[in-house]
Formats: sequence, structure tokens, C-alpha cells
Amino acid sequence: MGTLPFDLEIEDIAALADLINEKNLGEICLEDDDIGAKLVIKSRPLPPPPPGMAAPMQAPAAPIAAPSPAAAPSADSLPDGETVKSPIVGTYYSSPAPDKPPFVQVGQKVKKGDIIMIIESMKIMNEIPSPADGTVKKLLVKNGDAVEFDQPIMIIG
Repeated sequence: MGTLPFDLEIEDIAALADLINEKNLGEICLEDDDIGAKLVIKSRPLPPPPPGMAAPMQAPAAPIAAPSPAAAPSADSLPDGETVKSPIVGTYYSSPAPDKPPFVQVGQKVKKGDIIMIIESMKIMNEIPSPADGTVKKLLVKNGDAVEFDQPIMIIG
């Protein structure tokens, strides 16, 4: 096997992957401009905890005010469909950059795996894929809003 960029061995890459999981990082990105190589190692999403077990807590980097009861949508006011929830604590972004169009809009059809939002956590931009095929029925947060773990973000039906 040839040499890898960055003078890394497979064991080094495995150690970086372990570090991502231990520190709850979204990814580690290494770039070498001289040879034009880029290595991105991403974490795998954690499976949901078994019933009766609490989900691991993630401390936010700064205190985040809890949404007021008036701002929280009631279950009765939500359209039917799959509720997409935030997998991490962070900041919701509807587009890849401020000058770019949003990933999705209400009424837009999406396929399972399409990127539908970014949640920034600890300076890492985490692309969140659609969990199902369907149509975006409702957006429950605004661009730039702080979101909590498991907070409903949108409805896809």
C-alpha cells in the first residue's frame, strides 16, 4: 500500500477517530496545501439510548435560555409527519452560507439522506440529513436559533 498524506499510518487515523468519539467532536479535518490533499474524519451518529435509559448529557458552551412556553409549538398545532429533531446542542443554520439559498423550504420535496440543515456545535458545522422521503411541512425554528438536543426542528411528511 502507498503512503498516505500527512505521514499518517492507518493506526494514526484510527486514533483520530477514537479521539473524535471520546471528545464528542463532529469531525477532524487535516489539509495539506502543498500536495492538495484533505482528510476529513467524521464521527458516526450515536444510536438512540435503550428505553428507560437517559441520553448522555452534553453541556452547552454557553448558557442557553430555555424557550418560553408560548414559543414552544403544541403537539396539536403540528402537521402530521415525521418530526426531525436536533441530534446535538448547537446553532441551527438553514443554508450552507449566509449568501446561499436554504437547504429546504416549506413545500419542498426531500429524499432520505438529503442535507436539510446544519447544526453548528463547538465551531464544527454538522450537516444533518433527512431521515425520510417526504415534503417539508413546517419549520419550527429560525435561522441562527440556538437548539437543544432532541429539540424539534422541522416536520417532514
